[in-house]
Amino acid sequence: MAAIVRLTSVCRRGVHPLFYQSTLLARPLILPHKHQEQTYMLTARIHASQTLSASSGSKAASLHWTAERVLSILLLAMGPVAYFHPGPAIDYSLAAALTLHGHWGLGQVLTDYVHGETKIKIANAGLFLLSTVTFAGLCYFNYNDVGICEAIALLWSK
Repeated sequence: MAAIVRLTSVCRRGVHPLFYQSTLLARPLILPHKHQEQTYMLTARIHASQTLSASSGSKAASLHWTAERVLSILLLAMGPVAYFHPGPAIDYSLAAALTLHGHWGLGQVLTDYVHGETKIKIANAGLFLLSTVTFAGLCYFNYNDVGICEAIALLWSK
């Protein structure tokens, strides 16, 4: 199905697009229906809803977005630090950062794809359980074994 966007609905009043006088943009698209000989005028409107803008939410969403980006940049910086200066502080920092990064990422997947009040509660409980087990497992590995940095170095050496 084809459609044409009315440019006047996209642009603000008094502002005209660059190629508004083009005959391709000025005429509506008319196509015959597959099963009938009648023609139908196909038009579509694009509008921006003011209720969905970021300014209508709280400051917490903005801070969370910023924290996600800061954590991602810190993870990029922790790679070389872990390679050149491995140690328990870096191991536990990696365990916390990787777990938090994975928790936030899977939380976004759940937000996008899980619908229904009870399903959301079950999915969030499962996510918290998974994140807790992951962090506890990484801390256990750091305390009772060689640690994350040395384990990766051992994997690369073989």
